[in-house]
Amino acid sequence: MKISLRAGERIYINGAVLRVDRKVSVELVNDVMFLLEGQVMQASDATTAMRQLYFIVQLMLMNPTDVRDASALYAQHHAALAAVCESHEMLEGLAAVDELVGATRYFEALKRIRALFPVEQAILAGATTEVPFQAA
Repeated sequence: MKISLRAGERIYINGAVLRVDRKVSVELVNDVMFLLEGQVMQASDATTAMRQLYFIVQLMLMNPTDVRDASALYAQHHAALAAVCESHEMLEGLAAVDELVGATRYFEALKRIRALFPVEQAILAGATTEVPFQAA
């Protein structure tokens, strides 16, 4: 996999933070966990339940040598979300995220969580993304 970075941009690879001083291309020749700077959520941006879940999984990806505490926090947060959620779409998404996290596929889990942000936003706004059941 080849990644292009701009001057001053950071990339997080297997827990290490790399910052480049000029435009470069980096080729990852083996299997690594990484996040580009634009995909990193700051703690101050974790303002909703799904964004908090994203932040927790992000911690697991960024610090792969010490995931025990983050895993426990993830399990608690995920269980609480699943317990209160009524949206079928959200519950399916949370189940998929849990599968990915269980398989230590954190990057894919982050992508799936990001895809649920609009669903969460609609729920918080009082709208629904599901078609209500109608009797014939």
